[in-house]
Amino acid sequence: QVQLVESGGGLVQAGGSLRLSCAASESTFSINDMGWYRQPLGKQRELVAVITSGGSTNYVDSVKGRFTISRDNAKNTVYLEMNSLKPEDTAVYYCNALWSNWSWGQGTQVTVSS
Repeated sequence: QVQLVESGGGLVQAGGSLRLSCAASESTFSINDMGWYRQPLGKQRELVAVITSGGSTNYVDSVKGRFTISRDNAKNTVYLEMNSLKPEDTAVYYCNALWSNWSWGQGTQVTVSS
């Protein structure tokens, strides 16, 4: 069973930055398109950033220009660099493969204070 371990969250003031990491135990990591998702308290989980196996990226409009997704296939790890954080970015952040049926990790809490 694949394990996904997210880390790097925390409490930051508006305008600040955080870098999230997600390590996968799956050896097929490199061939999977990966995504970062977030779930604000009481709301549905949404996909905010995608990186394909080939390295192409895409973002939801609300984070474009502020968030950067990247991956290190040698480390089976995907990253999310978050800059110019806003209070509305507050959520639990998760990573997962877009097209494989991997279980969700525990996520990492990001809290942005105004």
